[in-house]
Amino acid sequence: MIHLEHVSYAYAGHPRPVLDDLSLSIREGEHLALFGANGCGKTTLVRHLNALLLPGQGTVAIDGLVTSDPAHWPEIRRRVGMIFQHPDNQIVGMTAEEDVAFGPGNLGWMPEEIRRRVGVALDRFGLLPLADRPPHTLSGGEKRLLSIAGVLVMEPRYIAFDEPAAYLDPVGRQQVREAMKRLSAEGIAVIHVTHDAEDMAAADRLIVMEAGRVILDGAPRDSFPELARRAISGFSLPPLMELVERLNAQGWRLSQNLTEAAEISREIHDHLLAASRQKPSAGRE
Repeated sequence: MIHLEHVSYAYAGHPRPVLDDLSLSIREGEHLALFGANGCGKTTLVRHLNALLLPGQGTVAIDGLVTSDPAHWPEIRRRVGMIFQHPDNQIVGMTAEEDVAFGPGNLGWMPEEIRRRVGVALDRFGLLPLADRPPHTLSGGEKRLLSIAGVLVMEPRYIAFDEPAAYLDPVGRQQVREAMKRLSAEGIAVIHVTHDAEDMAAADRLIVMEAGRVILDGAPRDSFPELARRAISGFSLPPLMELVERLNAQGWRLSQNLTEAAEISREIHDHLLAASRQKPSAGRE
């Protein structure tokens, strides 16, 4: 489990803290979405999870390993993988295969074991046929999957994604979403920084930040109405929930926390059925 206790952090030259007495726990296997307006501290928070940043006050512990101890950094960074917004910033190999092998090579693993694990990681994302390709020849979606494979080869327990679908076309975004879904199903905790309400709805838990603090923490479907009420910058209801809002404005009285098409369809059907039963029959005495 990841524990952050009373964490505060301010960048040099900026006296106002980006994280302000923040406490949070993240469980293994959890799919967590992290949302907030630009500047609220989301990226700063996830960079604390694998000791890229260290708290000015408070403690961060990964499965009991505190980030303040440099001796813990190699294991912390193996357990907590980071997927940055721009994949080119973390691709270092001359080929896709070399890039995925970079992390295990730095840990001194045996060559045979590195080749085996790299092959498995590339194959999981359909990249094995591209193993000999230079990364700059890959599409944006393929580069993103390559960066995920490079993290996954280290067998992490947690992976933090910082707006991984940014700048990708619809095909690339769908590839990344499917990859995160598979990782979550395999029991790897997914921490997903996103502004996309549909991505939030796919998570088990939604954390909303404002001015360096957590202001909402709960199931996405329960949090969405409150998010809409607060009118937080960058948030808009998913299309299906927007449909429910508009129907309710016309007097439909549908449940406000519906996010699935099947649920909404069922409630609309029940509403229409009830209305038809209440309507008097015409032409009968």
